Amino acid sequence: MAAFLLGAVLLIVQPQIVPSRPAINLKAETSQSVQRELLKKTSQKNDFKENIHSNGSCRQLPQTIIIGVRKGGTRALLEMLSLHPDIAAAESEVHFFDWEDHYRNGLQWYINQMPFSYPHQITVEKTPAYFTSPKVPERVYNMNQSMRLLLILRDPSERVLSDYTQVFYNHMQKHKPYPSIEQFLVKDGELNVDYKAINRSLYYIHMQNWLKYFPLDHIHIVDGDKLIKDPFPEIEKVERFLKLSPQINASNFYFNKTKGFYCLRDSGRERCLHESKGRAHPQVDTRLLEKLHEYFHEPNKKFFELVGRTFDWH
Repeated sequence: MAAFLLGAVLLIVQPQIVPSRPAINLKAETSQSVQRELLKKTSQKNDFKENIHSNGSCRQLPQTIIIGVRKGGTRALLEMLSLHPDIAAAESEVHFFDWEDHYRNGLQWYINQMPFSYPHQITVEKTPAYFTSPKVPERVYNMNQSMRLLLILRDPSERVLSDYTQVFYNHMQKHKPYPSIEQFLVKDGELNVDYKAINRSLYYIHMQNWLKYFPLDHIHIVDGDKLIKDPFPEIEKVERFLKLSPQINASNFYFNKTKGFYCLRDSGRERCLHESKGRAHPQVDTRLLEKLHEYFHEPNKKFFELVGRTFDWH
């Protein structure tokens, strides 16, 4: 009896053997909890049902996002990438991560903006404003830490001129007056570094923010200047980055002399970018243009060091 009681006592006080498990990844758990909270914010009970098609396709969160840069060639990149049969691209800019009223709608709303795709396809969306929005990198990370990001950049000075040109034509179409570019670029006789278009071209500042959350090998930088002059080699690099089979060929591109840029040829069907693309930039005083080049010299150098790569910019 004594032996029985002793055995019972030892059984009670003996520490329980717990199966070993990996250490908790706090960031991963935080990411999953954020996703769960966002998915709870569903406006309709049948949202999930509406995202499944009878042909076996469904809407899903993007595995790749073109994050920018504005006036860097994001639309051209998306259209060219869409030539690949394994790509399903969202048609419109979603602005989920940078617009608060959209982000509050939750991930299910975001899924609803995506195209129907098959299991073997990669869903892609592009919103150029993501790159320069400080809060976006963390939000994308919370959704998917392994997201593959595409960033297309061009000469910062040229991007500034394109930025102005787009806003100028938008005003012209609405028959609204708009100041000359000199009125934006010059302030008190000096270069106006507070001009938003200039800030958007300070790539190294925005890139630093993204590198806080994503390693450099998860961000593929497309050379926008080269994409305009010779698109095929740049698209080949994107295919490799996304681990896509090589399906896009040089024959998918042809130079349109009337428009002055490359257009696409897909299964015998030819299409060009919207007429708003490739607009002529305003004439800028040579000295002012030189000031712009000089201003970007040091920021460009910092960016090259940050990404370990150089670009043929002024």
